[in-house]
Amino acid sequence: MRLDGYTPVPPSHVAAVVTYLEMREPPPPRRHEPLPLASLGADIARYRALYAAIGNPWLWFGRARMTDDALLTILSDPDVEALALTEDGRDIGLLELDWRQPGEANLAYFGLVPEAVGQGRGRRLMDEALRRAFARPIERFWVHTCTLDHPGAVEFYRRSGFRAYARAIEVAPDPRLAGDLPRDAAGQIPLLGE
Repeated sequence: MRLDGYTPVPPSHVAAVVTYLEMREPPPPRRHEPLPLASLGADIARYRALYAAIGNPWLWFGRARMTDDALLTILSDPDVEALALTEDGRDIGLLELDWRQPGEANLAYFGLVPEAVGQGRGRRLMDEALRRAFARPIERFWVHTCTLDHPGAVEFYRRSGFRAYARAIEVAPDPRLAGDLPRDAAGQIPLLGE
């Protein structure tokens, strides 16, 4: 990879700039009515449906590539909490927290279905993430996002109290060509390897 200029990416792959963010102390808590959150537990089908509804427009593929057994191993871990934000009996948001690294909480997945974005639900869900993450004795809470995610993600995390501390380039096989996501997922990212 070149560190100055352009680096070609094979047409069968996608590339993203990843930004890592962290916070060492919780921001002052905000008061909200309790959110309607449901534990996803071992309900792989429900988890996958929500993950796809949120992530397919942005080419989320990490969990889509996992076998059910591998995903179940993560979701069954007592140090992982996967929750659905529900509204009118429908899952509209995902909050997944991971405390498997000592002294740390990772915001593994966070998002809303497209039609729920921009109405204040994300702020309330983030406030709940912060409350839950720092309810355990941790030294830092961290998250990473990338240029394949919502364009406002980095700024949202910064407004939430996270500070960017590192950047990386991720190159991976295009999940649409690999069959992990529908071919029409993330239409803003052209398929090149056909």
